[in-house]
Amino acid sequence: MTKQKNKIGIASDHAGFDMKSTLQNDLQNISWIDYGAYNADSTDYPLYAQKVAHAIQKNEINFGILICGTGIGMSIAANRYRGVRAALCSSRDFAIMSRKHNNANVLILPGKIISVDLALEIVKIFLNTEFEGGRHLRRISLIEEIE
Repeated sequence: MTKQKNKIGIASDHAGFDMKSTLQNDLQNISWIDYGAYNADSTDYPLYAQKVAHAIQKNEINFGILICGTGIGMSIAANRYRGVRAALCSSRDFAIMSRKHNNANVLILPGKIISVDLALEIVKIFLNTEFEGGRHLRRISLIEEIE
């Protein structure tokens, strides 16, 4: 069961639209803030990465989920924004470590690479795994200095 203390933003381009819709339907215990796309018509992923990144920066959401075909484009675009730590996760282990060690606040999913069932598991893990802090906090601070 996903914790409901967090506000979760979600967005996708056309290649991630079907997965985004399925996640929203299957994880109804989450109050989603949907930043688009709202259909499967061809569109540009940087626009949606920007919407979620700005929402993170403005503290409108605590976590974001972005989905495109491979996840690579969304990762590149989202990580351009100060305060965004976007992690492309294609496995359960990546989801765990991105939260425990990197305090990722945006989950990137490869909509055309992994199954919806795996994506559902990854989302649950990502949203329910706590940051360990400690030595990892020092490393996050070093990233913030670069920004």
